Amino acid sequence: MTANYTYNKQAPGLWPLYSRAVLPKNKDQGSVTLPALSANLIGVSTTGPKLTRYEQVCGFIPQNSVPMTWPHILAFPLQLKLLTDPKFPIPLLGLVHLRNSITQHRPIGRGERLDIEVRLDGEQQTDRGLEFDLVTECFAAGKKVWEETSTNLFRQSNGGTSAGKKSSGAKPELPRYPNTLDIKAPENLGRRYGKVSGDLNLIHLHALTAKAFGFPRAIAHGMWSKAHVIALLEQQNGWQKGPVTVSCNFKKPLFLPGSAQLNWQERDNAWDYQLLNSKGDAPHLSGEITWHKD
Repeated sequence: MTANYTYNKQAPGLWPLYSRAVLPKNKDQGSVTLPALSANLIGVSTTGPKLTRYEQVCGFIPQNSVPMTWPHILAFPLQLKLLTDPKFPIPLLGLVHLRNSITQHRPIGRGERLDIEVRLDGEQQTDRGLEFDLVTECFAAGKKVWEETSTNLFRQSNGGTSAGKKSSGAKPELPRYPNTLDIKAPENLGRRYGKVSGDLNLIHLHALTAKAFGFPRAIAHGMWSKAHVIALLEQQNGWQKGPVTVSCNFKKPLFLPGSAQLNWQERDNAWDYQLLNSKGDAPHLSGEITWHKD
């Protein structure tokens, strides 16, 4: 099954899409195959009433260009469109965001017009279930300026041949990097970020709604954590100009309210970073920043 949706200047509304998210899916967990779905948004402006609030929530210093993670917010309605499409066989609730990689080929100016394309890709069966990618590409005047791959997991009890096996041996020791910053995440962070991002997953909004999904408290959005890390690292003296990729692996949830440690090390054309819990003995996320030579 193939479907492509095209929107001109205005993304689809989120509330009708969220109403679809609660509809049951008739699925055979042993034979899930993703359809060829894609969506395009033509000529969307990079500015809007939420941009300044997004910068404030995530800690970005306003510049002539938009934050590196802002196109993710512009593309979010298209991503939700695909994940709630009747042809998409997997329920939205319960999907796990595993990884995210963003490449910014050049800074994107405030007020610039973008064409955004989102598609499903990278489907593969693993021992935990079905993994797939949401691939997003942004173009300005026909040239690709930004791209993102977000990898998600649909858990299945009959995943791969090693399903049900437990890993053996001790967990690898966490690396220790020389630079550290403390981070505070207030109780209302999930609601504030949800309003500007459109991501209103109930596990992020309030302790009561999070408990319905098995969490003791609300948890911070993974993409807020990544955005906040970038916002802080951009302010460091060693941050470089030019094309850059920021990859991220999501680990343990950051409960709200909570505190964390941003820990990183600088290399010639790459930085390693990790967001650790307040004790510094477990990661919320880890990743790498790589600058590309022209």
